[in-house]
Amino acid sequence: MKSFTTRSLHIPFPKKDPHNALAMPVYESVAFEFASSEDIAANFRGELPAHTYSRTSNPTVEYFETKIKALTGAHHALAVSSGMAAISATMMAICKQGDNIISGKHLFGHSLALLEQSLSAYGMETRFVDTTQTEQIEALIDSNTRAIYFETVTNPQLEIADISRLADIADKHGILLIADSTITPPSVFSSKSLGVHIEVMSTTKFISGGATAVGGLILDNGLYDWNQNPNCQPLTQKFGKDAFVARLRKNYYRNFGMPMTAHSANYMIAGLDILELRVERCYQNCLKLGKYFQENPKVTRVDYPGLKDSAYYDLARKQFGGIPGSVMTFDLGSQAECFRFMNRLKIIRRATNLNDNKSLIIHPYSTIYTEFPESERAKMGIRPTMMRLSVGIEGAEDLIADMEQALS
Repeated sequence: MKSFTTRSLHIPFPKKDPHNALAMPVYESVAFEFASSEDIAANFRGELPAHTYSRTSNPTVEYFETKIKALTGAHHALAVSSGMAAISATMMAICKQGDNIISGKHLFGHSLALLEQSLSAYGMETRFVDTTQTEQIEALIDSNTRAIYFETVTNPQLEIADISRLADIADKHGILLIADSTITPPSVFSSKSLGVHIEVMSTTKFISGGATAVGGLILDNGLYDWNQNPNCQPLTQKFGKDAFVARLRKNYYRNFGMPMTAHSANYMIAGLDILELRVERCYQNCLKLGKYFQENPKVTRVDYPGLKDSAYYDLARKQFGGIPGSVMTFDLGSQAECFRFMNRLKIIRRATNLNDNKSLIIHPYSTIYTEFPESERAKMGIRPTMMRLSVGIEGAEDLIADMEQALS
């Protein structure tokens, strides 16, 4: 089966359902019983795989992870409580005090705060670089560098790095390549085929199926030798290629309380089955809105890597099949004009999320990045005249009519 949707709909459950349910039941249970004392003891020794407690694993969550593995070809998939949990758990698993990572300098605001503020307090250093300029990266790598981290499409700058080139650099130096693929879902992006070792994403966005639940994913593509990472290397003798996920599950996932809930996983499962359809509709809307923006004299700038005049159009076609998500930015003459426009919208919602079924708009300069000094916002390309639009599945003609009346 080649179709993403066909494959998603027909992935079997890990175990046969006793009632032959077509939809995976929601196992909203904290604990699970064993047939004997010997069995539960064998489970705790790692000799008998089974669910024991939903903070460590859950059947509904397991099925979501099973579907993601089958759809992406990942070696392991670990579902967590949020996209930020996916990033923080990954960084803590591969780094210790004194280690560093190299990161793209244009990041989602909370990801940037995690690296600059939270993890730095524990002695983990981040060296920021423009990942679209790959020649700058190697000079920053030393013996304590553990990874290169980047967003597949930066938010909200909408820049795209050459992932194959990043993979070559990471492989040359024996370090990890970690991609945040939140904007480019698995129906359009195959991280494994481009040499990414670890993929993290917020499933709250596209996968949840309309902003129904918060969640995140960590994918290990099975391409990395964990003997090369000093923090995971001690586990390789027992767990081999599974060393990273073993370190996650036995430490950060379990001890920091990061698991996804069964109800959240249920929403994610349903969202996966119609993901491809929603992404295609959002993309077609983006193209129509892009044309509208380009022809409107009140719009001073529009950015979307799926438009042919974008500097990243060719990379978007190469890496995402021409569908670089459904986030656009556009500018008006001033911040005051942006606020007036947003306040007059009737269909497009003023909200801080991405990839909902509804179209959402936000002014990043005065919201997500408001805690950063003006000089920092300028360096990150966050302009007071810019709005970020997450394009939904409404009729494009309705979205354009809403903008037209708001601009009048």
